[in-house]
Amino acid sequence: MAHRREVWVFIEQEEGCIAPVSLELLSKARELADRLNGRVCGLLCGYQVAELADTLIHYGADVVLLADHPELAVYRTLPYARVALELIREREPYIFLLGATPVGRDLAPRIASAARAGLTADCTGLQIGDFENKGKRYADLLYQIRPAFGGNVIATIVNPETRPQMATVREGVMRLGEPDNHRTGEIVRVEPHFEPADLALQVLEREMRPPACNLRHASIVVAGGAGVGCKENFRLIYELAQVLGGEVGASRAAVDAGFISQEHQVGQTGVTVRPRLYIACGISGAVQHRAGMDQSAKIIAINTDPDAPIFRIAHYKIVGDLREVIPMMIRAYKEMSR
Repeated sequence: MAHRREVWVFIEQEEGCIAPVSLELLSKARELADRLNGRVCGLLCGYQVAELADTLIHYGADVVLLADHPELAVYRTLPYARVALELIREREPYIFLLGATPVGRDLAPRIASAARAGLTADCTGLQIGDFENKGKRYADLLYQIRPAFGGNVIATIVNPETRPQMATVREGVMRLGEPDNHRTGEIVRVEPHFEPADLALQVLEREMRPPACNLRHASIVVAGGAGVGCKENFRLIYELAQVLGGEVGASRAAVDAGFISQEHQVGQTGVTVRPRLYIACGISGAVQHRAGMDQSAKIIAINTDPDAPIFRIAHYKIVGDLREVIPMMIRAYKEMSR
């Protein structure tokens, strides 16, 4: 058995580019490991990706477990799960974190089921704490915090008996730390061993398309809700975002109504955003939507309903018809920019 208090992070990468959520999780893992007096391990799978190991160390990893193999060049569930499971059985990590991305949501339950470990999905917070049940006390467990019951309850979940304690974490909810280019760490090369069944699925062709928006890294987000009224009115949201140099977001209600595509959705079932400025136009402000907003941002809310929940968290509140207010905002901004 290796170091009992290892905190692992699955490093998701695509063609040599590390997913931002993996770096966010390394920063959080560093915090958790320091609390446990333990180490951070990054599990890096791929082909010809060794050059990424130094970046992981700079962001907080003490050890990089490097599985570099042609069969890992493109993500497939079974080969990646095989690598992770063999290492888990060998090193017995204390905590294992994955991003709540399509890859993480596919891989994590496969690993948890085979390892007979507990798994909490789509966490928005992680802490270390104690737990007592039926007179038995458990020290230094991972508190896995996530919204439940449609966002009306914030649940704290623990896995007292099983290891590793596993969780997937929403993108953008953990703050990305600053890299320390002077940090040093250990790179451990892993030689994968696959069963024939692991390679039954072959990738014959891949088609990639760039995302239509980059909400997660936008400093300004202009978002529209059901109160926009129709798809045609959403042009006002786009115009304001363009003038301000921001990205366009939306509530689930606007997406479900067909006003805009799902990749623009902010909220519990959409994207978590961390802008400096968030302009909510015709959004009621249900808790599910607020779960995707970093409320340290300056929030401007426009709504015809003076009692809309969004006004409870807004820094600037405009009661009015967005079809009148937004053109006024655009004119004012252009005049001030001259």
